[in-house]
Amino acid sequence: MVELDHPFSTSKPIAESWQAILDLERLVPCVQGGRVIEKTGPDSVKAEIKVKMGAMSMTFTGTVSVIEKDDSAHRAVLQVKSREAGGQGHANADVVFALADGGGTVHTAAQITGKAASMGEGVVVSVLDGLIKDFTGKLAAL
Repeated sequence: MVELDHPFSTSKPIAESWQAILDLERLVPCVQGGRVIEKTGPDSVKAEIKVKMGAMSMTFTGTVSVIEKDDSAHRAVLQVKSREAGGQGHANADVVFALADGGGTVHTAAQITGKAASMGEGVVVSVLDGLIKDFTGKLAAL
């Protein structure tokens, strides 16, 4: 299990940021290599992400769902469940967004198995950290 915390800043009003986080069709493409394949419900999408880890490129396909949302506290929990295309591995994560005026925090708890995990925890942490930093930068512009 890898856990990471990232703050982010935005000049957008909190209500606008809140709507952007809950709109998975806008949110998922903010992750480098991420795309929505189809909307599967009001709070869930089928998605894919292509990730480069060292010399390897992997594609994970699965679901992203909003499993908890507290409108008054501006706190949401997204659950990512994915499998590696053509491999045995999976990448699952719970991502907690906590918004405040001027930004917020993103807490990621990820569980990764298969080829990606065999690269070693240092590589996994570094790739995840880079993806989330890039994502929080784009989040501010949503």
